Formats: sequence, structure tokens, C-alpha cells
Amino acid sequence: MDISSRLKAISGDILGGLNAAVVTLPQALAFGVATGFGASAGIWGAIILSFIAGITGPKTPLISGATGPVAIVLASIMIAIGYDINTAITIILMAAILQLAASLTNLPDMVKYVPYPVISGFMNGVGFVIILMQLNPLIGYKAYSSSVLSINSFIANLHAIQPESFILGLMTLIIVFFTPKSINKVIPSQIIGLVVGTLISIKLNLPVDRICNVTFSFPTLMFKSVDISQMVKFLPMSLTIAIVLSSESMLTGLVSDALTKTRHNPKVLLASQGLGNLFCAITGSLPGTAATMRSVAAINAGATTKFAAIVTPAILLILLSKLSGFVGQIPFTVLAAILIKIGYDIIDTKLLKVIKFAPKDDLYVLFTVFFLTVFYNLIFAVGAGITLAALLYAKRVADKAKIIHKTVYDSDIANLEKEVERDFRHKIRIAHIDGQFFFGSATQLISKFDEMLGTKFLILNYDSEDLLDISAIFALEDIIFRLKSQHIKLLLVIKNNTIFNQLQKHNITSQIGEGKVFFSEIQAIDYAKNLLKKKFKNSGI
Repeated sequence: MDISSRLKAISGDILGGLNAAVVTLPQALAFGVATGFGASAGIWGAIILSFIAGITGPKTPLISGATGPVAIVLASIMIAIGYDINTAITIILMAAILQLAASLTNLPDMVKYVPYPVISGFMNGVGFVIILMQLNPLIGYKAYSSSVLSINSFIANLHAIQPESFILGLMTLIIVFFTPKSINKVIPSQIIGLVVGTLISIKLNLPVDRICNVTFSFPTLMFKSVDISQMVKFLPMSLTIAIVLSSESMLTGLVSDALTKTRHNPKVLLASQGLGNLFCAITGSLPGTAATMRSVAAINAGATTKFAAIVTPAILLILLSKLSGFVGQIPFTVLAAILIKIGYDIIDTKLLKVIKFAPKDDLYVLFTVFFLTVFYNLIFAVGAGITLAALLYAKRVADKAKIIHKTVYDSDIANLEKEVERDFRHKIRIAHIDGQFFFGSATQLISKFDEMLGTKFLILNYDSEDLLDISAIFALEDIIFRLKSQHIKLLLVIKNNTIFNQLQKHNITSQIGEGKVFFSEIQAIDYAKNLLKKKFKNSGI
């Protein structure tokens, strides 16, 4: 790379880092408040995580910090543990260690196999939950982390709206939603809404709840002794956070690859995020992930390398040192309006536009994940969505699998059949397993072998080159048993030695019989014909 190209890349990274910092500031403050960690923890979490993950992570420009899904999970956990910050630190520390451990496995590569309806249902649910959580702060009351509680309390509080908070929040909503795109490209509407809403509240001395305590002092290391029993008790919570932190980072990595036309190492990404979150935990800061919106903002502004992820926290540090007094005056209702816009942006509007054309199976998955996310549990929602998607896919594949029969006519056999009437029942049949022979299709295919009266030899062709799963192995044993009960000899045709070795290990070849497994259909047909001829000769025909 020549000097001019290098300078262009550096300037792009600086501009991208600056743009990402402007997007990050209001979001970090809002998520810090929404989780109960506090605004300071939100902004310091973004600084620490983005810096460490930027240094140790992939070369692509990934800007890190707390996001909507992380905020929702942490808010729920904080309520469950009674806002005990020491317990929260232990849980986050364990989650970071789980991330680091997962980076040593092949788990990071699995995110690419998560079906799109699951991702869309999850993101739509998260966006909807964020909006519900901010309805009460918008009208001057405290936020709730539960969707049901948020709805119930909002309805109860509607009769006593605090007018100053509501008008200020409504004004901020108008700014963040209706700022012209030409202006929004230069200065994000969230920053405009944050500054304008806060300045108006200060100038008019409005009686609204504010952040108040935001300090510039560096967070101190918070080491504490860890009780093993406590670790076991809070392991499910740590696992939940680790899954959210890791999955969203992986998805952001895929988005970044698509925009930059590069390919990152998912294991390096996950390890860098785990290391960053470990430092967030021991400093009492808010953990986070590689954030899609901020990373896209950086890339669109010209960022091409991870230097942008180092520029962002540097700019946040400058802003925090110069504006900590101003940040303390930010009203909660202004942050609520910003979070409502964030929630709206998370919603997958692209899919909603074409939802009426989507296959029913995809809609089942999407709405299952959506409602479970909104009204139950995020991780359970994703797990249930993946399971349902897998079952529906298995059903589709199984429905396509079928047995195709055809009779083999040979002139020699036909002549022999003509001589003796009873010999017309001596048939050779060929059955092809058309489609995948696996746990989903095995049960359906077994029933096809119940009635094969008159057949003496069944040549069963397994046309795939893939190994059979355990359900298919057991199904094959069942087929052998059923055919034997009907006095039908099975001849099996397979594609390769790998499948043959598998059948040997599971004792299938011995159950079928010595010399009755073939690699060619012609060989199997010749084998059956010769046996029929021998039988006819031995009977004196």
C-alpha cells in the first residue's frame, strides 16, 4: 500500500471512528441507565470494550459497546439479583470467561446456520421490548424491565402524565424520527435530540428527572473473592449473557464482512469480545458486543480497519472529560425518546414489508420467537425458534422422501414364469430411497415395506453418499426385520466403502446376509436373477 492509500485509509478510520463515537454516546448513556448500572458504567463500558476489542480483534472495523438485547437481559438480571452490583460483576465475569472458552471451540462458526426467521423474530422482539420499556419514562415515571409490567404500569400512569416530561420527550421523538436525512448523515438525529432536549430542560429549568451523577474519573478495578456455590447458582444467568454477547457479535461480524467485502476470523472476534468484557466486569462497567449500528456507521463514513475501533473510545474519552457536567443534566425522558428510536431501528422493517409473501413455516418460527422474546425470555425464544425451524425443515425433507418401486423384467425369468402359473409371483423389485434417509423420513419410509406380497427379492438402493444417522440405522434394521417376516430377501445397494464400513460397525451387513450388499444395482439384479434360476432348476422346472 502506497503512502496516499495509507493516509486515505487512516483518514477514513478517523472519520469512521468519530461518526461511531457520536452514535455511541447517547446509546451508551441510555443503556447504562436502562440496565440500572448507571450512565457512567454505560459510557465506560463502551470505551473499555471498544478499545480492547479493537486492539485484539479482527482487522475489520467493529465498534463495540452495550446494545439493545444486552440491555434487556442485564436489566432483567439486575432486578432478579436486587441490583447487587457485586453479584452482577461476578455474573458478567463468568460470562466473559465463557466467551473466551467458546472462542477455543468451533461454536463461533455455528452462527451462520441460524435461520433468518429466528434472527428477525428475535430482533423484532428486542426492538418492541425496548419501546415498551421506555413508555413510562417518556411520561415521567420509572422504567420497568418486564414487558407486562411496562404495559400495565403505563396504562395505570396515563391518567397522571407529567406534562413537562411528556412534552420534552415528545419533542425529542419528533427530532430523532423526522430529522432530514441530509442532516442525519452529518450529525446523527440521536445526538441532535439529546443536545436540544437537554438544553431546553436546562434553560427552562424543567422539573424532570435527570441522570445527575456522571464522573470522568477512571473506573477502579473491583476484584472480589468468588464463592464456588455462588458461581454455580448464577451460571445460568452468565450463560444467558454469554450467548447474547457472543451471538450478536457474530452477527455483526457477518454484516461487517458483507459491507467491507472481507472475511474475519470468528474465533478471534469472540476472544477479543470476551477479553474486553472481562475488563468491563472487573471495572464495574457495562458489558457489550460488536454493535451493528455503530459498526455500520463507521464503515459508511469510510472506516476500513480496526483502527476505527480505537479512535471511537479516544473520542468518547474527550467528550466525557469535557461534557460530564452536561451529561449529568440529561433528562430520562430524552433518553427514553432516543431508546424508542433505537428500538424502532432494530425492528426488521424489511421483512415486515414482504411478510404476506413469506412461507408459513417461516412465519411460525418468526412469531414464536417474537412473542417469546417479548413476553417470556430472550434465550429461550432463540432456542425455541432454532428447534422449531429445525423440526419444520426436517418435516419438509421427510415429506419429500419416498420409496420408488419398479419391476425388473428379464426374458429368462419371464419365460420361466410362463411355464408355471405360481411362478408369476416371483418378482424382483427395486426400491430407491428418493430424498434424505434420516430421523425425519425413516419412520415414514418404514411403513412402505409392510405389504410386498409376491416379492421374493427387494433391491434397496440408498442413492446418497452421506452416512446414515442413528435413526436411519435403526430404521434399516426394522426394514430388514419386516422383510424377513414376509420371507423377502433384501439386497442393499450403496455408494461407497465409508457407508459399508458404517453398516459393518452397526452389524447391518450381517443381518442382511453375507454377500448381499452391493455397490452396483446391476450386480444386485444379476445376483437375484441367478438365485431365482437356481430355485426354478432345483424345483425341476
